[in-house]
Amino acid sequence: MAGSHNLASAALRHGVQRFLMISTDKAVSPSSVMGATKRCAELLLSSFNSRTDGTQFIAVRFGNVLGSNGSVVPIFQKQIERGGPITITHPDVTRYFMTIPEAVELVLQASAIGRNGDLFMLEMGDPVKIVDLARNMVEIAGLTLNEDIEIQVTGMRPGEKLHEELAYQHEDITPTAVPKLLLHKDAPAPANLKADIADLEKAARDGDLEGTRTRLWNLVKTQAAQELPGPPR
Repeated sequence: MAGSHNLASAALRHGVQRFLMISTDKAVSPSSVMGATKRCAELLLSSFNSRTDGTQFIAVRFGNVLGSNGSVVPIFQKQIERGGPITITHPDVTRYFMTIPEAVELVLQASAIGRNGDLFMLEMGDPVKIVDLARNMVEIAGLTLNEDIEIQVTGMRPGEKLHEELAYQHEDITPTAVPKLLLHKDAPAPANLKADIADLEKAARDGDLEGTRTRLWNLVKTQAAQELPGPPR
């Protein structure tokens, strides 16, 4: 988040025309530090949006990008090639997915039509059960589940959620002229946001790990218009 702050400030100082930040659906009701820092970065950008000229600050929220580094698909492919098992954390876990071309188009379209304070997301349809994705990949490989290869449930990891969300309850979501491109209107940045972020960054610079985590969580929780889960780890 501090990196986002530094880059946004530099863009403003040097008169950059458009600044686009890539966020994630994990920024909605975050349960991990990664999701919480992404949400703070979204809020940070909103604090730059009171101006009517200069740099245009825009954000996009990604779902899981199929085939990208760290994506579950190449992981499953390697596990299938080794003969298994395919590992999933929980049989009920669902995720929203988008392809690499869709991710690229989302960035380009948002950069082209976005205005100061806009946050965009792709219409990704219904979430996909990870276990169903694993089963389909086994079938595509010409194998038989529980005979040639097995699925192993490893248990949920700290900060992992069963189901991701795409938006906060207070966000107004409207379609755009671009097919499948949705505009999310967030609440205005609160007056105390910059002071809270400065306090958070000071705790991080001072090496106060617990204080940093607490401030990070309190900042996200305070700005959310709905109940959130416990502090992110």
